[in-house]
Amino acid sequence: MRFRHPDGSLVHLAYCTNVHPAETLDGVRAQLRDYCEPVRRRLGRDRLGIGLWLARDAARALISDPAALRELRADLDRRGLEVVTLNGFPYEGFGAQEVKYRVYKPDWTDAERLTHTTDLARLLTALLPDDVREGSISTLPLAWRTPFTEQDAATARGALVTLAERLDALEELTGRSIRIGLEPEPGCIVETTADAIAPLTAIREEIHRRAATTTPAAPTATPAAASSGTPAAARGGTPAVPGATPDGATTTPADADADASAPAACRSAAVAAATQSPSVPRPRQAAQPTRPGSNGLGDHAAPSAAPDRIGICIDTCHLATSFEDPHTALDALETAGIAVPKVQLSAALHAEHPQHPEVREALSAFDEPRFLHQTRTRTAGALHGTDDLGPALFGDTLPDTTPWRAHFHVPLHAAPAPPLTSTLSVLRETLARLVGGAHPRTRHLEVETYTWQALPDALRPRARSQLADGIAAELTLARDLLVDLGLKELP
Repeated sequence: MRFRHPDGSLVHLAYCTNVHPAETLDGVRAQLRDYCEPVRRRLGRDRLGIGLWLARDAARALISDPAALRELRADLDRRGLEVVTLNGFPYEGFGAQEVKYRVYKPDWTDAERLTHTTDLARLLTALLPDDVREGSISTLPLAWRTPFTEQDAATARGALVTLAERLDALEELTGRSIRIGLEPEPGCIVETTADAIAPLTAIREEIHRRAATTTPAAPTATPAAASSGTPAAARGGTPAVPGATPDGATTTPADADADASAPAACRSAAVAAATQSPSVPRPRQAAQPTRPGSNGLGDHAAPSAAPDRIGICIDTCHLATSFEDPHTALDALETAGIAVPKVQLSAALHAEHPQHPEVREALSAFDEPRFLHQTRTRTAGALHGTDDLGPALFGDTLPDTTPWRAHFHVPLHAAPAPPLTSTLSVLRETLARLVGGAHPRTRHLEVETYTWQALPDALRPRARSQLADGIAAELTLARDLLVDLGLKELP
C-alpha cells in the first residue's frame, strides 16, 4: 500500500510474511496465492505491499536460479503485490514447533549472517517495483546478549562495515539503494534504541576511517552487471528521491559518493560480491524531483553515504516491551544522526496489575512453547526482565507492583480482553513522530504480527480465510492511522 505524504514523498505500508511459515521457494509462492492476494482483495486495493521473509533455502534457490527469480517477480506483479522491504532477522526454522533462542542464530559474528544478508540485498534489487529505487532489510541486532566478547563486537562491526561497502557497490551496479536496519529486541546485545547508538556510531566511524586512509578505485563493469539490463547509478547525476529529509534519515542514491566509501581492495571485493546476483531486466528510471534544499547532485564532500546504509529498524512492540518512551528514543536517534530505514508496526501485551491472580491467569494463556516472550517491568527507573513469560509468571523473579509487558505481537486491531490490553498507544505515538511531521523520517512501514498461530486457542484463526481477514483488519487500522496523520492513500 502506498501513501502520499503532505511533502510529496511516498510512504510504503506492508505486512510481513513471516506469519506464513514457508522455508522453500515453492512455499513462498504458495503464500502469495493463498494469503497475500486474498488480503489485497479484502482491502479492495490494486496493489498491496508485502514485507517478504525469505528463509535461507528460499533465498539460495533464487540466487542460484535467475529464471526462478524472474518467475517470482512476475508472480508478484500478476497478483498485485509489491516488495520494498525484506525481513532478514529469522534465518531458518521460523515455522518450527519451537523457535525460542534459535531465531538469534547465526548472529553477526558468523560469516553466514553476512552472506545471507548480502544475498537478500541482491534479491531485493531485482524485486523492487520499477518505479522504486530504495529498499530496506531488517536484521538481527548483532546477537543474543551472552556470550558476547569485545572480539565478538569487533567481528560483528567488521561484518556490517563490509556489508555497507557491498551495498554501495550494489547500488552502482543496479541503481538501487538498499539499507539495513538493526532491530533492537529485548534480551539482545542491542535491546533498546539507546543500545543501538554506540555500535551504529562505531560502524559509521570505521567507514569514515577506511575512506580517509585509502584511495578509492572505480568499480569495473562485469558480465553479470552488463547482462542485467539495469543502468548503473551515475553518482553525480542521479536525481534525489522526493521527500528525503535534511537529517539524513532517508538517504537516497543521490546523497552518496559511493566511490569514496571503501578502500580499493575492499571496493573490488564488494563489486565482485555484488555482481554475483541474478537480475530482472528493468526500464530506465524517469528523473524525479529533488528534495527541498537539494541540488540533486549528491554531496561529494562527504566521505561516504555508507554510514546511512546501516541504521535502525524500530519495532514498536519491542520499544514498548522495554518501556522506552517513543519521544525520548527518537530524539536520541536524531541527535546521534542514526537513520531509520524501516519501522515495524506491532503491539506488545500489557498487564497493568500483574499481582492480581486473575491477571496472572489471563497472562498464562499467552505462555506458549514456540516463541520467546521476553517480559519486562520498570521500577524507579530500573528495568527488570525475564527471557520468557513462564519464568515471570511462575518464578517469582519480577517485581509485580508495577505493570508488566511481554514480547508477544498481539493483533493491532484486537486488544486482548480485560484485564489485559496492548501497547497500541506506543505505536500511535511512534508513528506520529516518524511520519506525522513536515517530512517522514522513514518511508517503509511493516505490520509484523507473526504470532497469530501462537495466540490462545479461542483467538487463533482456524482457516486461511480467518487469517486473511485478521491481517486485512490490521492493515486497515494502520491505514487509518496514516490517513489521520494527513497522508493520502494511493490506488
